[in-house]
Amino acid sequence: MEHEVSLVSARGVASALDPDRFETVPLGICGNGRWLVPAESARVLHSDATRVEAGHPAGSRLVVDPGFGGLVNLAGDGHAQPVPLDVVFSVVHGWGGEDGRIQGLLDLAGVPCVGAGVLGSAVGMDKQVAKALFEERGLPVGPWRSLRRGRWLTDRQGEAERLVASLGLPLFVKPANGGSSVGISKVRSATELPAALDLAFAHDGKVVVEKGLDAREVECAVLGNDSPQASIPGEIVPSGEFYDYASKYVDGTSKLLIPAPLAPSVSDEIRQLAIRAFEALDLCGMARVDFFVEKQGGRVLLNEVNTLPGFTPISMYPKLWEATGLSYRELLTRLIGLARERGVQDRERAGRREA
Repeated sequence: MEHEVSLVSARGVASALDPDRFETVPLGICGNGRWLVPAESARVLHSDATRVEAGHPAGSRLVVDPGFGGLVNLAGDGHAQPVPLDVVFSVVHGWGGEDGRIQGLLDLAGVPCVGAGVLGSAVGMDKQVAKALFEERGLPVGPWRSLRRGRWLTDRQGEAERLVASLGLPLFVKPANGGSSVGISKVRSATELPAALDLAFAHDGKVVVEKGLDAREVECAVLGNDSPQASIPGEIVPSGEFYDYASKYVDGTSKLLIPAPLAPSVSDEIRQLAIRAFEALDLCGMARVDFFVEKQGGRVLLNEVNTLPGFTPISMYPKLWEATGLSYRELLTRLIGLARERGVQDRERAGRREA
């Protein structure tokens, strides 16, 4: 599912980049992990394909060789040609793309990447680790528990009973590592919990279970490196019971209220907490920070941080910055500039280590 979303995001970014400032070099990654050379990637990007697939399996391919220019175009006859790149704007959502793996690969290749680095991407992707770090920093989060597959398979009934006793009902069950609301279920009764856990464990070996809250869903966008800034908050009014994959990408009937109808003091609190969460996970470049605002009492709770938010035409992150005064094209330019800035700092540190 996130493969298809990534392709839509890539088309949005590529079409919005300022052609007078940037030369776009598309790099597609197939579902099996194969990297396509720019020419073949362009064919997919400018088609109506819903997935990235290689047209010529035996032809040229892209490989990573840090000692030979970073990214290399390897022809079928073995001839290798470096692919010169200043910055990679990765929009590979989900596993492998926003969990530190691609960031680490590009780091080894010496190519700056837009957004969080290896550490920030990894901890941001893992909901259990991120929530623990938020609590360590004193940030407000709702009641939650985590569970590993081994414990679940060993004592299904006992683990389910303990979760309900600890958190009550309803519950939300999520894969600890995942995005786009894939594998998430709302559990209204104890009898629904085993199936929800089985679904989540089909996507990850660790799940996070959260107490269901009677709350509004509010999101805030953060932009920057050492001095991050927060956008105005926006509210999501889901078309279903919660903001699941279909609400985000399929039916298109969920409403985005930008700015969110909040009291100024609550809006300010959310922006401040968004920056604190960004800093707690050692992030840079960009992130979308998601909150709950309880309907009774108005308490603000931090839900999660998305280090690689969607860049589709209906995505919240660019819409929040547009409403804050930064157009889509200007936002992309800023993000590329932040990545280049961090790349210069990394090279300077590397030079000092080698001296």
